[in-house]
Amino acid sequence: MTTARWRRARTAFCGLLGTALLCGAVEATAAAERTPEQLTEAIAALDTAVFDTFNTCADPAQLTKHAAYFDEAVEFYHDNGGVTWTRDDMIARTREYVCGRYRRELVPGTLEVFPIKGFGAISQGTHRFCALPEKDCAGEADFVMVWRERDSQWQVTRVLSYAHRPAAHAP
Repeated sequence: MTTARWRRARTAFCGLLGTALLCGAVEATAAAERTPEQLTEAIAALDTAVFDTFNTCADPAQLTKHAAYFDEAVEFYHDNGGVTWTRDDMIARTREYVCGRYRRELVPGTLEVFPIKGFGAISQGTHRFCALPEKDCAGEADFVMVWRERDSQWQVTRVLSYAHRPAAHAP
C-alpha cells in the first residue's frame, strides 16, 4: 500500500473511531522523518489532549479517555503522593483525588521535547493546578513524561511530577 493510500485509509479509520489516542492525536510521520519542530508540535498536541481529559475527568467517559493515554504498566512518581506502578492504580488515585477538584494547565513557554531514538520522546515543563470551581491556580510543579510511539500510537510510559510549590504567577 502506498504511503498516501495508507494515510487516507488511516484518516478514514480514525474518523470512524473518533478517538485521538488510537490515531496518534496527530497525523503520523515516521520518526526518522520527523523534524524536532514536528515532534514538539505532536507532543504539545498530545499534552493538550491528555490534560483536556484530565480536566474533565469527573465525567466517567473522559476518565476512560484519559486512561487510554497511559501504558498499562505506567510508572507515576509524585513527590507528595508517592508512586503508582500501573495505569489502574494511577487512574484510581486520579478519580479519588483530582476529578472534579482540580484542573491542570501548562505554564506557557515551559514545554520542552526531546526525541528518544527508536522509542518516542521525553517532554518536560511546568504545570499549574487550579482548584475547582474557583479559578485559583495556587500550586505548580515540574513534570517529565516519557512518551512511546508504537504503530503510530503514542502512550505515556513514565511520569514524574515533582517540586510542588505555590504558583509563581497565578493568573
